[in-house]
Amino acid sequence: NTTNNIEVIKGKIMKAKHTRTHGSFAATLLVATLLATAITHAGFAADDQSATWSQKIITPAFALKAAEAAKAECGKHGWPVTVAVTDPSGLPIVVLRDRLAGWHTFEVAIGKARTAGRWRSPTSAVAANVTKPDAAEKAILNQPGVVMIGGGIPIEAGGSMVGAIGVSGAPGGANDDICGKAGIAAIESYLSFSSRSL
Repeated sequence: NTTNNIEVIKGKIMKAKHTRTHGSFAATLLVATLLATAITHAGFAADDQSATWSQKIITPAFALKAAEAAKAECGKHGWPVTVAVTDPSGLPIVVLRDRLAGWHTFEVAIGKARTAGRWRSPTSAVAANVTKPDAAEKAILNQPGVVMIGGGIPIEAGGSMVGAIGVSGAPGGANDDICGKAGIAAIESYLSFSSRSL
C-alpha cells in the first residue's frame, strides 16, 4: 500500500531529523534520500494506476466508407486513383484501387496516409515545411515510407487522431487532397458523434 509506505518513510524522516541535530552528515543524506523516495512513490500512485493505455481508432467499416467516398469523388473528375485509410500508426486498414490507377499509386497512397498520421498534419503542409531551404527536418525526406506530396490527411474525432487517409493518382497533390477531404466529409458526422465518448 503506497499510503502506508509513505507514512513509514515519514516516520524515518522524523527520526533522521532528530539524529541530524547531533551533527550527523549521514543523517542529513538519509533525509534527502527518503524525501526523494517519498516523492517517487507519490508520483507512481498518481500516474501509474494502469499498466495499459487505450486509443481511439477508426473502424474498418468507416475506413471503407471514407475510402469509397474519396474514390467516388476522384471518379467524378475522371481521375483513377488508389485510396488508403490507415490507423494512427500508419498501418493500412483499407486500400481501394481503381482498375485504371497506376501500380505505383498503391504504395504511394499508403505512404501519404502514413506520413500524415506520423506528423499529424496534411502531407501538403508537411512538404511545404520540410522543403524550405533552411528546414531542419530535411532528413525525414529520406526516411522509408515517407511521401511528401499532397493527398495525405489526418482523420480526427474530438481532437484526437483516429486514422489518416491517403489518395494517389489524381493530377497533382492538390487534386488528391480534394478527394481525401471528400472521404473525410462522408464520415464527419459519425466522427463528431463518436467524439462525445472520447
